[in-house]
Formats: sequence, structure tokens, C-alpha cells
Amino acid sequence: MKLIKNIGLAVGFAATMLAAPVMAQSALKDILSGGVLKVGTTGDWNPMSVRDPATNSYVGYDIDIMTQLAADLGVELEMVPTDWKTLVNGVVAGNYHATGSASISPARLKAAGYSHSYIAVEMFPFTTDDKLAKFDGWDSINKPDVKVATTLGTSFEKMVKEWFPEAEIVVVEAPARGFQEVLSGRADVFVTSNIEGSTLLQKFQNVKQIEVSTPRAPTPIAMLLPQTDQVWINYVNSWIELKKAEGFFEEVALKWGL
Repeated sequence: MKLIKNIGLAVGFAATMLAAPVMAQSALKDILSGGVLKVGTTGDWNPMSVRDPATNSYVGYDIDIMTQLAADLGVELEMVPTDWKTLVNGVVAGNYHATGSASISPARLKAAGYSHSYIAVEMFPFTTDDKLAKFDGWDSINKPDVKVATTLGTSFEKMVKEWFPEAEIVVVEAPARGFQEVLSGRADVFVTSNIEGSTLLQKFQNVKQIEVSTPRAPTPIAMLLPQTDQVWINYVNSWIELKKAEGFFEEVALKWGL
């Protein structure tokens, strides 16, 4: 009877193991076996990631970071074009192993994981020089006769809708950008980070920062990663801490004026 009982336990254990879900292979194993690190990037966030349409190549802070990550993994780097509204979906669907820099937000946390943060941003409002006198702080933007432009799917879209409920929100879809609507005169104000804002001030002489008492939404920036892939998340986080200790992130930030 004991033998029959033991056989029954063994069969039951085997059945349980067969019924259990098979654990998905980590992205780390896929990267190392395939020899390629795939990174999703929008190519429209200067100086983080900028796409050159003539060569279909990318330059920027993010590209330097990911190039080093690929080098330390001993694999090739492949930049995968995406846009802000599908950025999270792409990493969830496995279209790429990670994304370039993205702001950490509760909405994104519901579907994707994040690496440790390695840089942070603050948000400022901008306009053109011919409209600058109209604004003297955040409250002056929240008026019915003010058009605030933003790009669909970005964290800025959610912010401006919350901050300026009285204003008219003009939402454009990438590759169009909110700042382009303001430059063209179709909108009055756009909100972006101090990182992108500094590059736009240098590039366009008629772009002006609206004076505010304090910036808003100080936000840590990190890579989006597959939410349940703890092996890959652990690798990336350990790599980030190592590179922080070496001063790598400071060097790259200095190179791009951040």
C-alpha cells in the first residue's frame, strides 16, 4: 500500500508540474543568445534621442547610454523606432528589451517596470517672444483664451490637462510636437522639461521661458523594462549603480549640456 501511495504522490507531483505555467525566458538570456540589445526610442526628444532622417541613425544622451550598455553586454545595439503613445506597449509586447529615458509615472508603472533612475527633470512653460508679456506665472496660463499645445501620449499631455483646465488644450500626434504648434502661431504655450527646454532656447531665438516662481513636477527618469522580468531588471539596475560609481552618467550629461 505504501508503494502505491508513493506512486500516487509522484504522479500527482508530476501533474502539478506539468500544469504549472512555464516561466518566460528572461530578456537577458535573449539578448546574450541573440547578440542584440533592442532599445525602443522616439528620436524626437533633443538632446536625449534625435533621429537623423537622412541616415536613419540616432544621436543623443540616451544613445550614448545604450551604446555603453550594449558594449558591456558584449552585443550589438539596435534602435527600434517607436512613439510616445506606444512606448509602453512596445516593451510589454516584447518589441524591444528596454526603452531610452522615460519619466516615471503611476500610469506607466501599471504595465511596465522601470530601472533605477539616473537623471531627473523639472517642467517649465514656454512661449514665443511676441507673447511673453502676456504671461507672468503658472496661473496666467490657465485662461480660456490661452491655447496650450502638447503631444499625444507624452507625460506632458496629462500634466497640462490637469494644470490648465480653463485653457484650450491642443493635442498633436507625433511626429508633430507641441513646441512646433507654438512656433507656428497655432498655440500660445507649451510645457516641457528643463532638458528639452534648454536645447529649444538655443535652437530658436524666439522661444522664451515663462517666468515662474518654481518649476513643477520634478520627475526621475529611467528606462522602461518588462514588468515581470526581474532577472533583466536586476542586471540593468546593477549596471546603472556601477556606472554611477564610475562617473559615467555625469560624463555623458556634461557632454550633452545636461
